[in-house]
Amino acid sequence: MAELKKASRLLDFLLIFALVYVISQFGLKFFFPPKNTQQSTAAITLTPQSASIRTGNAILLTVKNNTEHPYVIPSHCPLPPVAVFAVRGTGSSALAPVKPAASPDSTCVAMKTITDGDQAILDLSPWKYAMFATIGTYEVRLPSNTSARFAITEPNAFIKLFRTFITKPFLNFLVLVASILPDHSLGAGIILLTLIVKLLLFIPTQHALEGQKKMQLLQPKLEAVRKQFKDDTKRAQEETMKLWKEHGVNPLQSCLPILVQFPVLIGLFYVIRDNVNLSLSQHLLYPVYSHLNWNFSTHFLGLDLTDPQVWIFPPLLVVMQFLQMKLSFMIADKKKEKQIEKAERDSAQEMQQRVMTYALPLMIGFFALKFPSAVSLYWGVSTLFAIGQQVIVNREHIKA
Repeated sequence: MAELKKASRLLDFLLIFALVYVISQFGLKFFFPPKNTQQSTAAITLTPQSASIRTGNAILLTVKNNTEHPYVIPSHCPLPPVAVFAVRGTGSSALAPVKPAASPDSTCVAMKTITDGDQAILDLSPWKYAMFATIGTYEVRLPSNTSARFAITEPNAFIKLFRTFITKPFLNFLVLVASILPDHSLGAGIILLTLIVKLLLFIPTQHALEGQKKMQLLQPKLEAVRKQFKDDTKRAQEETMKLWKEHGVNPLQSCLPILVQFPVLIGLFYVIRDNVNLSLSQHLLYPVYSHLNWNFSTHFLGLDLTDPQVWIFPPLLVVMQFLQMKLSFMIADKKKEKQIEKAERDSAQEMQQRVMTYALPLMIGFFALKFPSAVSLYWGVSTLFAIGQQVIVNREHIKA
């Protein structure tokens, strides 16, 4: 019997791991679509990473060398390495050359040499204000007459709201903090931003954690209701809602911290990915910061915060998230052992707890492998703060 239980637990863990992997892959593809990797038999191919680019976003193209010789992307500084045309209709006569309205928004970098069979990213972001400021369709060409088309589009209402209430405030707060530091440290700004966000959300988060504890402590009674009315679903639902009302429990209350964290996390991701170079972030800066002559220092504690980090943040975040989850279920487990036999516990509830305890930390660690270290730094500080809050809640229930 013990061997069967052990095998069942192993199977549960494998199912949880598979679930984490599927959800992680879906999340990455949904929020961060894969780059366009369309293949071609042409000698040199030029492919936009997105056929539709919102104003202010990075303009990235993939150049692939299908020849047997190295290919050097030409440099025409201060002009871009490609000829730029505005598409006014159909046919070649509908192409109008675009002249820069101003100088590039950052220093031109040396163009890359692409070895045979390899590819490189061509970043036209330094010219996004000077040559791609107008809404419309553009065609860009390399000297080899290799061309690509993409559209500059107006952000939709959701993106505008997201920029107004998430991206802009985050970026400008980081600028405010960095402006008073001698090295303009992005890492110090992220730590302060995290602490301020957590303090602003302290009371609602504490309220949510209390609701979560009430829900967990109510589980034995809920399980008893399910068993008593297992053949009468309607009656079971009525009795469950009655228990929630009697004990002042709102099942949606405990979801608040997670729901709030995700837009913050996504907003910070985009701030770090696209807007660390302030000369390329003019559309997000408040007027008081529109003429800054410096950029963030992205090195913090020996790490480059713009790059993913493999050996420190992912395992550290897994451990911290696991500790937070164990703390969140600690009181409920102790109470349950006093009230019901372990063998009688609801299997669905046990599975849910295992998913939260083991799957969520693994998921966070997986995302940390993909995201810039700056996002992992935010999540790490946020988790440490959350652990402290959880300890406070646990102590209050232990005293009770």
